[in-house]
Amino acid sequence: MDAGFFGIVILQVFTSVLSYPNGAPTSACVDMMPRHAGIKPQPNPAPYTIHPNSTTFQTGTPIKVVIKGPDYRGVLLEARSGSDSKAIGTWQMPPSDTKFLACSGNQQGAITHANTNIKNNSTVYTWIPPATAKNIVFMATVAQQRTVFWVHVMSSTLTSGNGGETSLEVHNSADRIVTPDLILLVVLLANVQYLLA
Repeated sequence: MDAGFFGIVILQVFTSVLSYPNGAPTSACVDMMPRHAGIKPQPNPAPYTIHPNSTTFQTGTPIKVVIKGPDYRGVLLEARSGSDSKAIGTWQMPPSDTKFLACSGNQQGAITHANTNIKNNSTVYTWIPPATAKNIVFMATVAQQRTVFWVHVMSSTLTSGNGGETSLEVHNSADRIVTPDLILLVVLLANVQYLLA
């Protein structure tokens, strides 16, 4: 009986030590807590900063994101709009040692670690903005190790580059394409009427 109890205790300890070495669970999508039993996050400020390659974004144009700071082993990275906790946009092919995490019903809504191999300043994540976003921030949980992690590490706000000017350019170029076609059609119809008369 004692040996069985001891075996269960050892198994529990072993399981908690290896908590989520293959990526964050989907239950972490909203609050970004890694669910490491009994372990609290480190107080902010974190030694990490999130650096997108642009301060603005346009629908469908990739944004490159780097988490700068000490080497890290675990990560959960999302893009969010304002104070909404929903992961938005889609991530492109995850870099080595990371993978997609389905958040907010989106199969590519977040990136998490695939193993505990080291990730660092040369790990580049690529995000594709959706059509509906106006302002976004990148938010991450970053773990140096299982017992040392920070939640809600945030980038500065990116603003949408999609605006009236872009729409106007599309309409103007459409006008430039349609107008010559209409003129040609009118000229052809006039010639046909002249030949039939």
